[in-house]
Amino acid sequence: MAQSQSGSHHHESHGSMKSYVIGFVLSIVLTIIPLVVVMNHMLTKTGTVFLILVMAVLQFVVQLFFFMHIREGENARWNVMALIFGLVILLTIVAGSIWIMTYNQVVH
Repeated sequence: MAQSQSGSHHHESHGSMKSYVIGFVLSIVLTIIPLVVVMNHMLTKTGTVFLILVMAVLQFVVQLFFFMHIREGENARWNVMALIFGLVILLTIVAGSIWIMTYNQVVH
């Protein structure tokens, strides 16, 4: 009896076809927007890079919520906290590396 309950609970944690289609459409739109901007030179170089970064972050969020179901399941809170912790470490490493490369250049 316990197996059938856990099996049905496992089935409920998966997304519906509607959520997968919404995620897919959002992913396509978030990919096409920067492509159109780059191909048509619609923004300056800085604006284009900023747009690509914003679309990449939004794409990441769409992937997490619509396909990886980060907020569903038994350990949803731990999954989100682990993700945030990983992002903090990633941003610390990237920002620290950029800072070191920018301000600690060896003078020849």
